[in-house]
Amino acid sequence: MTSGTLRVLIDGTPLLGPRTGIGRYTAALAEELASMSDVDMRAVAFTLRGWRKLRRVLPHGSLARGMPVPARLLRWCWLRAPFPPVELFAGFTDVVHGTNFVLPAALRAAGVLTIHDLAFLDSPDDLPPSDARLPELVRLSARRASVVCTATQAVADTVIERLDVPADKIAVTPLGVDPAWFTARPPSEALARRVGLPSEYLLFVGAAGPRKALDWLLKAHEVTPGLPPLVLVGPGHTAASDRVRAVGYLSDVDLRSVVAGASALVLPSRDEGFGLPVLEALACDIPVVCSDVPALREVSGGHATLVPFGDFEALGAALTSALASPLPLTTLALRRAHAAEFTWHRCAELTVDAYHRAAG
Repeated sequence: MTSGTLRVLIDGTPLLGPRTGIGRYTAALAEELASMSDVDMRAVAFTLRGWRKLRRVLPHGSLARGMPVPARLLRWCWLRAPFPPVELFAGFTDVVHGTNFVLPAALRAAGVLTIHDLAFLDSPDDLPPSDARLPELVRLSARRASVVCTATQAVADTVIERLDVPADKIAVTPLGVDPAWFTARPPSEALARRVGLPSEYLLFVGAAGPRKALDWLLKAHEVTPGLPPLVLVGPGHTAASDRVRAVGYLSDVDLRSVVAGASALVLPSRDEGFGLPVLEALACDIPVVCSDVPALREVSGGHATLVPFGDFEALGAALTSALASPLPLTTLALRRAHAAEFTWHRCAELTVDAYHRAAG
């Protein structure tokens, strides 16, 4: 480590297991941080078993550490006192970054916390029993953090209002679109056969859960004649009918092809923190229909069809309209240019600015 290098310890726990949005964010951020000459990035996993797998999923040369304590016990301890400090297991650092709602306790390190959304404040019953005290822990983490990062201004505004966080403590660090999305091609026959894709399909990408409002989408799909089958990508889905197919978790390579081959992407969420699939679909020229909620309105930038949340007829009509005729080339170019404004390098630069603010 050279003089002037900032030592950063990130929570790498989201890198273990199948990656949904937070895992993809953490992975992309880790890759960018590892490439920066003025940042010494290490990662820690909060899990009794399996933390050593972190070594296999971090960028080459990055150090992995573990806190070999059950995550539930750690959270219980951190709710009561800033102990045990993360440095006890991972060594001294200038900044510790809680990438997944919870800021680890620390002795001397400055704290940076990423809050992805606050949907659980209004729907605590949606949380699994193991996360029953997450709202309390997020509030405490936000108070302890020197800087709180959010992916959108919409979430920043909610954090300021609902958690009473000062505006000058917030850093908006928008997520990025991997360049590979701009050259994505529809699935090959072999991939379509392996995944079980119909020749035409509407697509939803994301983990199952009440916040995603799939009941609204399924109802709109059922009552709207002429729509192609609906394909659900992500963990936790089940096929509700013969016109709905759940294909489970896909690798990044397969996911890009499946999105690029869709007739339209639909994101009916009740609440979103960012909505990365919207930008990824824009990058590969796929029409996007999503709910008119603040974060999706912000991220789509006028390039998606926004539908009032819960309106079955409006969602069905929007999907029908999206399939009616191909988008003009000028429109496609504008959509791609909008998506190209969001890069992981920019996300990392803004996050490092937050680290320096915290450490200072």
